[in-house]
Amino acid sequence: MRRVDTEPEQTREAPLPPLPPLDLLARLTNTPPPPETPTRTLVRRIRIWTPVLLLLAVVFIGAQALRPLPDPALGAARTLYVLPGSFEIPWPDHGQGAVRIPGSGEIAVFGEQKPVPTASVAKIMTAYVILKEHPLKKGEEGPRITVDAKAVEEGKAKHESRIEGLTAGATFSQQDMLKMLMIPSGNNAARLLARWDGGGDSTAAFVAKMNAAAEELGMDDTTYTDPSGLDPKTVSTAVDQLKLAEAVMKSDVFRAIVAMPNATIKGLPEPLYNNNDSMLLAGLSIKGIKTGSSTPAGGTLVWAAYKTVGSRTPLILGSMMGQRVDGPDPNATKSLELVKSNSEKVVAAVRSGLRSVTVVSEGEVVGHLDNGFGRRTPVIAAKDLTVIGVPGQKLRAVLTGPGGALPRAAKAGTEIGTLTVGSGPQAPSVPVTVHGQVAEPTFTDRLSRLG
Repeated sequence: MRRVDTEPEQTREAPLPPLPPLDLLARLTNTPPPPETPTRTLVRRIRIWTPVLLLLAVVFIGAQALRPLPDPALGAARTLYVLPGSFEIPWPDHGQGAVRIPGSGEIAVFGEQKPVPTASVAKIMTAYVILKEHPLKKGEEGPRITVDAKAVEEGKAKHESRIEGLTAGATFSQQDMLKMLMIPSGNNAARLLARWDGGGDSTAAFVAKMNAAAEELGMDDTTYTDPSGLDPKTVSTAVDQLKLAEAVMKSDVFRAIVAMPNATIKGLPEPLYNNNDSMLLAGLSIKGIKTGSSTPAGGTLVWAAYKTVGSRTPLILGSMMGQRVDGPDPNATKSLELVKSNSEKVVAAVRSGLRSVTVVSEGEVVGHLDNGFGRRTPVIAAKDLTVIGVPGQKLRAVLTGPGGALPRAAKAGTEIGTLTVGSGPQAPSVPVTVHGQVAEPTFTDRLSRLG
């Protein structure tokens, strides 16, 4: 008979988890673990977190030490200088105008600067583009330009300014053609120059160049539709015209032409007489630039004058547009006389008001050099800075670096940049130096830098 095992089957139990070291030691030594206290908890946490915090500190210090340094920067103490006193310009009751001195900036602006017809003032841009595309040096006559049949026919027009007596096939130098353009304001000379430049029978390509040049000069409110200004859709503002005048008056050839009261050109039956001759001879040192008149435009004028102040003789530029007389005015002849008369008053007033003013004295603090960590060293003018302007005129001030990177360390008196007061390439400027030693950033600076 088979034996039956009646003993109960033993079941396996899952192994218990390992005890903590202190509990295990207590069991082995038969000593109970010490009770949990805040002190024991704090000590255990310190032991755990101290290595982690030390590692993070090492990483932070290394990152701060290797991090690229911020660039030093110059900061100006003032961005605007206002000349002492007050000054009034005798502007007319209507229209718009502006006056500026290249280098000093705007003296005054009058009226709403909205685009209005320019009339023959547009020829300033025609001359500018011609001289830009075909530069002439002082005394050069330039290439010969052949008169075409269109120029001859346009010379017979009775209701526009033109050069009469041209014959097809005759040639004139570029300089003589510019005289025909600017002195008696020949519309047919303007169109002939435009066709000559474009090499075809149309002026469209040249007009595109006129608008491109206006854009380059920042003449945002100007549009040219023809090279003569006869088209009333050729529009501009007084302020825009001074941007052009400042650029074109840099040409020796242009300045000489627009200052001529008259000129005799071989091949023309009569001398050329300037529409601006009364102003050129008014004893106000007016040396151009261009008049304009038409029924849509009224009288327009852009002028240039000079005034010796101390040891300098600055160029003064002005413009006036939209001048109209009351009553009938065929071809705006009376309006032309009005704009010249009103402009003469402005020229005389501005010339009488010009002053030479020292706006910054040698040693004056004009800004600071920031080392990038918030430490600032004063910057001072190395010599006096003198400007020419009228009382009350506002002049923009700019503090610029040396052209490369600013130094992180420098001795006292080191030239650090330039202070310019005014606007444009002719604005007066003086060198500036650091007033005190500039030290290299310290290790503490590097560590404390959070931004």
